[in-house]
Order: sequence, then structure tokens, then C-alpha cells
Amino acid sequence: MKIKEVTQAVGGNLTPRMVRHYHTLGLLPVAARSPGNYRVYTERDVQQLRRIVALKQQGFQLNHIQKLLATDFAEDSLMQQLQQQYRMVMQQIAKLRHTAVALEGLLGRDRSCQSIQADALATLRLLQVETQDGLLQLEQLWDNCDAASHAHPEAFRESLQQLLPDLSDRSEIEADLLSKLVLACGDVSLVDFVRLGEGAIATARNILSTGCQIVGDVPAVTAALDLTRLAHLNCTVETLIDNPHITTAEDAEQEFWQHDQWQERLQQLSQGCVLVIGYAPSVLMSACQLIEKGDLQPALIIGMPIGFSHAPAAKRQLMRLGVPFITTLGTMGGGLLAAVALNALAESLIEKPDCHCYLTK
Repeated sequence: MKIKEVTQAVGGNLTPRMVRHYHTLGLLPVAARSPGNYRVYTERDVQQLRRIVALKQQGFQLNHIQKLLATDFAEDSLMQQLQQQYRMVMQQIAKLRHTAVALEGLLGRDRSCQSIQADALATLRLLQVETQDGLLQLEQLWDNCDAASHAHPEAFRESLQQLLPDLSDRSEIEADLLSKLVLACGDVSLVDFVRLGEGAIATARNILSTGCQIVGDVPAVTAALDLTRLAHLNCTVETLIDNPHITTAEDAEQEFWQHDQWQERLQQLSQGCVLVIGYAPSVLMSACQLIEKGDLQPALIIGMPIGFSHAPAAKRQLMRLGVPFITTLGTMGGGLLAAVALNALAESLIEKPDCHCYLTK
């Protein structure tokens, strides 16, 4: 095959330019040449490119992929290499987070602070930091910005409008849901990690309006639910792992594994219930397995457990099920976010019962 035929066979938006770049990096072996001096590729090259594309789609950088696909790495050596690269990635994220905090300090100003914002921008443009006086000037800048915050309560919505990405392609209810999730954790990047299954909002509004059963995985999740609004909707709220001593994800995970009663209780939940999982990844994983066997039929799952191996796996399984869902990719999530997601849907249903914007997006 020629290079264009290879890119078509592999798919994944692969281009001839990218293939040539992979040759340069050593991810692909040197290609044979035809009599006309065209690169010629085999099925083995196609398989290698498919592996590269698949790993890229999972978030691996090319230098990580190169090490994963190398044949001369012993497993323990490869693990050490990947751990070292992981630490480097986390350092880069930390640096970017510091930059984001500085930008948020400027951009995340409501109308009452706009004059301070203008003064800060003017000061930064003229700032000279070659001397200690310059550093003190910078500290004074932030002190002045902070002082203005004491004059009025923070207008969260105004600040958020300056920071959120463009959500014009989302329905009004979905945009409101995303905004509330960001406000719950203070991290605007969360928007890129939230996933809603097809029909999730419509299903949530329909089932909440019928007075459904809502089940949180642990007491901390159900305690964070808006019980007043849910009572107004005639929804009942229950806790799956009904142990008041559960305070961490680790506690919840161990409790669920060590006592069969919680797994039996999960299997006995009523058809059409809403599961809100924010702590134990194994609760979500077990729920998915029961759904696949037809032993559990929830109307909606809000699955946002935290964890570093089981949680991402459970979320991937959830997204393949075909059951309406709201989740967060990877390790991100937590009980508060899961509860906030349901609260936002309940609030929008009560305040805008006739809204159908989510049906046209």
C-alpha cells in the first residue's frame, strides 16, 4: 500500500504528514520503496499505526507511545520510565495550574471589580521586576485586588462568564449543569471531562417528574442532595451503603467488598431508579455488570466515583452500556459533584418545567 492508502485503512484522522513524522521519531520502521521511489507499506505497518492512533486517542503522548511500543524495554524498566514521565507530566500540569490561577485572578472579576481589573492590567504591562522593589510592586498589586473583594459578595455567575469555554453548542440546561459542576470544584477544565449519555437530560427530567427512587452510594452523597426540591418532586432518597462511619472512598470500597448485603441491596433496587455514585468505583462497576445481566434496570446513572484504576474502568464500562448516564472521565469526580449534578437537574425541572431546549441540541 502507498501512504495515502495506509491512512485510509487506519482512519482516526491519520494524515500522510503524521505518518512521515512517525518515521522521523522512530515509531515506524523505515518503509520500503517502490521502483517509482514511493513508500510502500505492509499490513504490519497498518497494525502499528492503529496501535499508535489508539494510544493517542487514550491521551498518551508520542514519547510515551514510543516507550510502550519499544521491544527492548524490560517490564520493570518500562514502568520506571513511565513513572518518571508521569511525574514530569504532573509537574507540567502544576505549572499550568499556577498560570491558570494567575489568569483567573485577573479574568474572574465581576462588574464591581472591573476597575481593579483594569488597574491590574495596566500595572502588569508596566511592571519591572529586576529589583526587589519590582517584586514588592507585584505583591501590592494582588493585595489591592484582594482588598476590593471585601466590599461585596462574589458574583459567581459574572466571574464564570469570563472563564468558561464557549457553550453555545450546548442546551441551556446542559450549560447550567456544567456551570454548577465547575462552581462545585473551582476547576474550569472540568467542562472538558464531563460526559452525558444520549438522552440523559430528557430521561432525568422525565423520571424525576414521576417521583422516582434516588439512591446514593454512601451517606455523604445523599446528605448533599437537595432533599427539599426532591421532596417537592415526590422523589424518595435512600442510601445504598447505609453505614454512617463511611467517610472516604477507601472506606466505601472496602465496605462494599466485605459485606454481601450491599451488593444484594444493589440488585434489589427498583426499576427506573436513579443511581448517584460518587465514592466507591466498585459500586458503579457492580451496577454495570448487573445491568448487562438484566438484574438491574435504572433509568439514569450519575457515576462519578474517584479512584485511580477501578474508577476510570467503571466509567468506561458505564459509557458503553446504553443506559442514560452523566459521568466524568478518568479519576475526576467525587460525591459532591455527583450530588450537584442531580441537584442541578432537579432545580432546572422545577424552575423551568416547560423548557425543551435539550431536545434541539
